[in-house]
Amino acid sequence: MFKNATFIKSITDLKDDPGERPQVLMIGRSNVGKSSFINALTGRKSLARVSNTPGKTITLNFYLIDDTFYLVDAPGYGYARRSKSSQDEFIIMIERYLTRSKYMRLVCLLIDFKVGPTEDDLFTYQFLKNLKVPLVVIATKKDKIPKTHQLKRTNELKKYFPETTFLPYSSVTKENLETIEQTIRNQVMILG
Repeated sequence: MFKNATFIKSITDLKDDPGERPQVLMIGRSNVGKSSFINALTGRKSLARVSNTPGKTITLNFYLIDDTFYLVDAPGYGYARRSKSSQDEFIIMIERYLTRSKYMRLVCLLIDFKVGPTEDDLFTYQFLKNLKVPLVVIATKKDKIPKTHQLKRTNELKKYFPETTFLPYSSVTKENLETIEQTIRNQVMILG
C-alpha cells in the first residue's frame, strides 16, 4: 500500500486543480465501495469518508500520495435521489476533467462484483474508452459472492470490458490490492 496519503483539497472547477503532479481518477457509481477502497489502498481508515448516504461526495477530492501523485476521488454517479440538474452538473464536471486535465494519467473505474455493471457503469466505460484514456476496471466486493462462484463471475464480468485490465478486489482478503497499487505506480512513473 502507499506510505503517505494526505487530503489536499476538494474542487468543483478545473481551474482549482492543484496540478503539477500526475493524477489517478477513481470513479464509480454511488455505494460501490470507492471510499473504502481508497482507504485500503492508502492504509488509512478514514482518509476518504465512508458515508451511509450514497451520493454524498459532490466534488473532486484530491489526495496527495507519497508526495508523488494525486489520487482523485470523483462523486459517485447513478444515485437516483440526486436532482436532474445535480446529475447534469456531475457529468459536465467529469467530462471537463477528463478532457482538459493535463495531469490525468489513469482512470480506475470501480464496479460491484456481485451486482455487475449497471447501465451507468457501461455508459461510463464506453465514454472512457471513446476518450482513449488509460483505464483499469476494478470489481469491488468480490467477497460478497461465494468462493465457488467467484471464477465463473469473474469470467462473466470480463466480457463486458474487452481489452481492458480487469481486477476483482476483496476488502476482506485484499486480493489484487498490490497489483492495483503497482498498476497505478507504473502508469504514474511511465508518464510522470
